[in-house]
Amino acid sequence: MKRKILGSALTLVGLLAAGVWYYVFVYSKTHHRNVADEKGLFVQAGQIVKDYENDEAGANKKYLNKAIEIQGLILKKEKDQAGNTTITLKSGDPMANIFCTLKPGEASKLHGNQMLIKGICTGYLSDVVLNDAVVLKSE
Repeated sequence: MKRKILGSALTLVGLLAAGVWYYVFVYSKTHHRNVADEKGLFVQAGQIVKDYENDEAGANKKYLNKAIEIQGLILKKEKDQAGNTTITLKSGDPMANIFCTLKPGEASKLHGNQMLIKGICTGYLSDVVLNDAVVLKSE
């Protein structure tokens, strides 16, 4: 009886481990969002920052985990620790801006200071954060 219970428990643990391995290393690499294919909600850089500063919970309902198109001026362009290009868009508020991590290959599309980008809003820290951003227009 103890052998059957132990054997069943080990089989269950093995199946669980195989499922986790499949999800992490196979499924998640082929099944993730492509922001370029999504319809984005357009907002000016200054407006989204004001929305978050005035009512963070309300702004989360409106923007969080959604594709957002933001127009603004580049304040700075850098590389993060993973080697991804990041840009900060000026919002008009000296204490908060828009921090965007670009998808690989998008940095070559940066030609001017005025930008229209689309990315996934992941919330508000001291800046509004967009990830997986693509450049729609650069002047």
